[in-house]
Amino acid sequence: MEGLRKFLSALRDHNLISGRLRGVLHVAIGRRISKADGTVISTGVTWRELATILKELRFDRAWAREFLDNPDAVAPRDRERFWYAAIGQAQVDSAEAVAQAEKLTSLVKPLGFVIGPSPVNAIPSPPAIPKIQTSGKAAKSAADKKKAK
Repeated sequence: MEGLRKFLSALRDHNLISGRLRGVLHVAIGRRISKADGTVISTGVTWRELATILKELRFDRAWAREFLDNPDAVAPRDRERFWYAAIGQAQVDSAEAVAQAEKLTSLVKPLGFVIGPSPVNAIPSPPAIPKIQTSGKAAKSAADKKKAK
């Protein structure tokens, strides 16, 4: 988790979080993050672990305004509970979060980080199920076979 802390600190220090927090959360939870030399930093964390890291790094609660209507109403005294609730409301698996994460991948390359592909894109779509023809010649021939018996 130390590598993820460094990654998130670098994002904060280079002002890459504002307006992209949903994408940052998506990356931290479900993507592989590595250094440019291939050293793996993180393969994903749980919401609770991420909330703890965000609390320890003292992330600005105002960044959560992009997806929370009123961040002051969510667990105001406990930052870890705040971030856990914020992650829950961020919809980190939404198309918007994936789009923000894709933009973030190109922004972190100059910092020496590589973000892996989205798990949403990695899941192949199921094969098409062939349609069964119930009208036309096939239906008539089936009816004719029943009559012949």
